[in-house]
Amino acid sequence: MNKITIRYAACALTIAAALITSQLQAQPAAPQAGTQAALAKDAGTLSDKFVGLARVMAGKYDWRPGQGVRSVAEVFNLIVSENGMLAGLLSGQAASKAATITEPAQMQEALRTSYASLQKAISGLSDSDLKIPVKMFGMDMTKQGAVTFLFSDQHEHLGQSIAYARTNGVVPPWSK
Repeated sequence: MNKITIRYAACALTIAAALITSQLQAQPAAPQAGTQAALAKDAGTLSDKFVGLARVMAGKYDWRPGQGVRSVAEVFNLIVSENGMLAGLLSGQAASKAATITEPAQMQEALRTSYASLQKAISGLSDSDLKIPVKMFGMDMTKQGAVTFLFSDQHEHLGQSIAYARTNGVVPPWSK
């Protein structure tokens, strides 16, 4: 009985995804000027959530789910590093290597500042800038593609960080 339920659920999800995809493809493309605003807004959302998690996970920065897996602090430091790298890539300025942060107040500020810099870099892009080819992690893409690629990765790390919090009995601040 359980396998049948799972197959029906998978089938329903597949149909729903196909319907959503066809609707999105049928809609006209949004003007590029809205792209910068949408990307900057996503950076703001990621900032709010990561800063909130950094606050409520204070005292648990050393926790890791297993040997060889990033700790709470290592995930947050990775996000700060990625934001600096991406802001440098978008603005054409070299990113400096961020120091490892272990103190909660400094971590929250580093996350907040890194996302503010990234939002500024994104907002400063013109429509033609979004299409400029760049190389990131050895892959060819556009500046817009680089932002999208990295934000996808960061949303994955956000889920990881939420799982870390819940495993430690900590409720993400926006869930209260």
